[in-house]
Amino acid sequence: MKYVDEFRDKALARRLAAQIAEEADPARSYNFMEFCGGHTHAIFRYGVQDLMPENVNFVHGPGCPVCVLPIPRIDNAIELAEGGAIVCTYGDMMRVPASGRNSLIKAKAGGADIRMIYSTQDALRIARENPDREVVFFAIGFETTTPPTAVAIKQAAAEGLRNFTVFCNHVLTPAAIQHILQSPEVRELGQVHIDGFYGPSHVSSIIGSAPYEYFAREFQKPVVIAGFEPLDVMQSTVMLIRQINEGRFEVENQYTRVVTPEGNAHAKALVSEVFELRRMFEWRGLGDVPYSALRIKDAYGEFDAERRFTLTESRGRDVKGCECPAILRGVKKPTDCKLFGTVCTPDNPMGSCMVSSEGSCAAYWSYGRFRLERVKEAAE
Repeated sequence: MKYVDEFRDKALARRLAAQIAEEADPARSYNFMEFCGGHTHAIFRYGVQDLMPENVNFVHGPGCPVCVLPIPRIDNAIELAEGGAIVCTYGDMMRVPASGRNSLIKAKAGGADIRMIYSTQDALRIARENPDREVVFFAIGFETTTPPTAVAIKQAAAEGLRNFTVFCNHVLTPAAIQHILQSPEVRELGQVHIDGFYGPSHVSSIIGSAPYEYFAREFQKPVVIAGFEPLDVMQSTVMLIRQINEGRFEVENQYTRVVTPEGNAHAKALVSEVFELRRMFEWRGLGDVPYSALRIKDAYGEFDAERRFTLTESRGRDVKGCECPAILRGVKKPTDCKLFGTVCTPDNPMGSCMVSSEGSCAAYWSYGRFRLERVKEAAE
């Protein structure tokens, strides 16, 4: 198949659904976590969950870098802007709640110079156009968006663009997966039962499928790198069920049209040249996760906003009653949150899961999943 509509074919979906129902052992349950919010939205948008037998369940994971960024880092970005810098960032970050119900977009309305951009090149252009102003790129993202940030830093160094810095918040998926598998909810309390993972698609196009082999082997959890279309998810579900039934714990690649075992060597080399591992970094919902994020190397230290500016240590926390941290760990669903659909909506988000286009709460709201669950609860 080579066209998008072929990956959404109704007849093929029905055949895959029948295959899943046939191969799923009715005597057991299958719980598969999709780490990436792109998979969550594909599942809800196309009704993939409704094509599954009752014993095949989706567990929603961290979702996206916007969702997992902790409030203190957003507070720091606002602090930079209110201190006189031009802060540039991607659109999703603008509305994520910070301390005291503040946000980047509210700070912008209050007079801070915060600009929504579409690429790192926009941030560089703004720095060139404003040589007398400090321009800070608020960089976020998993491994997918890290190479463009590395390119921007190298460009700034080559051009001698001394008024440009990066506030680096790039995080790494393998460390987060390991943290989830080692969490008390999974290992000790049994609140979250995970039989396997849908490996992230775009992330894996950069790092390849090989980094997940440790989790499959060490934790005995199969991983299938899955594409973002509904038939991708369904075919990956078949592959995961077969591994469970056969007692195999391997990394398989369903997304072969994009992902290779070794990944993108050029992109990885760029990242390795510019960045190094942080010893510790806080994730919203997961807490402090060791070696799960990147920082700028000393060779490019003059372009590191955390070195150029003195940032206040913020202790901002989520809105009281917001279950976003538990949702990001897979412990709860959006419908378990008392704020969901009442005071927390896309127009008035209380947490990052409702803001991001890949957040679980946004997916439940956008595609009506919460309505179906409430109807089911009423019937019971």
